[in-house]
Amino acid sequence: MNHSIEYVIQPNEVELSAVRAQGAGGQNVNKVSSAIHLRFDIHASSLPDTIKMRLLALRDSRITRDGVIIIKSQEHRTQDMNRAAALARLDEMIQRVSVTRRTRVATKPTRASQMRRVEGKVRRGAVKATRGRVVGE
Repeated sequence: MNHSIEYVIQPNEVELSAVRAQGAGGQNVNKVSSAIHLRFDIHASSLPDTIKMRLLALRDSRITRDGVIIIKSQEHRTQDMNRAAALARLDEMIQRVSVTRRTRVATKPTRASQMRRVEGKVRRGAVKATRGRVVGE
């Protein structure tokens, strides 16, 4: 079973800025800044150090060398929806690294499984033993 703790990101740790969306959009596209650029500094955040280290260890193109997560959201038509989508992606990224896996407990193979394994090896050895060179009389 995996354990996950819900971390709350403080609004002052996230820098949101509106930019113009790329691609087709008709007459309105040149006037409205509906895309959102989200910047989140991992080092300056209030997240626990273990989560910070896991985030920095991710091989993700959205994380800069300086440890800043940059997410651009432009799939929706409104700024509010793009803002929510960008924050959801940041939350998902943090939740993905906050999952701690249970430590594996080493177990011994059962006696019956050990016997089956040895019997199989003995059988295979007997088959191979019959493959010797035929001795002429």
